[in-house]
Amino acid sequence: MDLKEIMEKGLAAIGHAHSLEALNDVRIEYLSKKGHLTKVMGTMKDLSNDEKPLFGKRVNEAKEAIDSALKAKQQQLESVRLDEKMKADAIDVTMPGTLFNIGTQNPIISIQREIEELFREMGYQVVEGDEVELDLYNFERANIPQDHPAREMQDTFYIDEHTLLRTHTTAIQTRTLEAYAPHVPLKVICPGKVYRRDDDDATHSHQFVQIEGLVVGHGITLSDLKGTLSLFAKRMFGESRVIRFRPSYFQFTEPSVEVDVSCHICDGKGCNVCKQTGWIEILGAGMVHPQVLKDAGYTDETLTGFAFGAGVERIAMLKYGIEDIRSFYINDKRFIEQFKRYE
Repeated sequence: MDLKEIMEKGLAAIGHAHSLEALNDVRIEYLSKKGHLTKVMGTMKDLSNDEKPLFGKRVNEAKEAIDSALKAKQQQLESVRLDEKMKADAIDVTMPGTLFNIGTQNPIISIQREIEELFREMGYQVVEGDEVELDLYNFERANIPQDHPAREMQDTFYIDEHTLLRTHTTAIQTRTLEAYAPHVPLKVICPGKVYRRDDDDATHSHQFVQIEGLVVGHGITLSDLKGTLSLFAKRMFGESRVIRFRPSYFQFTEPSVEVDVSCHICDGKGCNVCKQTGWIEILGAGMVHPQVLKDAGYTDETLTGFAFGAGVERIAMLKYGIEDIRSFYINDKRFIEQFKRYE
């Protein structure tokens, strides 16, 4: 092929290239070391000295024309490829979203975290402890001496004479009091699993989750306790709930109270859930016994405090209308899927 034919065919091949790969083949065919223009340059040795400059100029012009056409075509093809990629990767925002299969959460965990978050908002620290505990902290520091009948009521799992599975999370509170004394104020919420020798049925379990609260400082009164628990009841059962105190007895507190909340099912009018009373018992509470503070190392007799404790399962059963406490533990998929999360 002569130089004119090479340039014409090269430009035509560039025009017919419909992909970057095809365009690169054209580049190799015409501009590589073994390409047509390189071969035609090899014929320059056969020309006279007068013809060589003109021939070299024409070869360079052909090379520049082909190279320029290649660059323009490459830019065009890259633009087309980018447009195609953008179309392929485009997201149709009008299409329905994909519903991911999120695991369900046991309502005990949900209620516990909800309670923890509420008290964190009020400035409490969440403190946890060991499930295997010393008798000293589980009973004696909670004002329950060796010969106290309350020990029989709790029916404990003993590991040895001095070690047991904790029967209440009060053990976390007594340890926290000892570790924190004599500093105030102290505001903690103590969740955890506890164990008692009990026969499992619809309302009892040998293991369950307790959550207890403790506040110690100057000027702490029963009114502070009532305000705290009123806020707790409203968060758990609805803003229209009210609470009432009934006198009771606990070793850890004096005076002690049982706390009832107005029934969230019938709004206090009376129903099967509240046994027609309009009230539901939710927890025990009271002012921290002075002996408990003294045993923990608080010598300031002007200090006061309050404590309260609730069973997380009981709160969950009341809130969600669950009739059998064993439902939380038997891993029945039909039960747990009622609490499926969609966040």
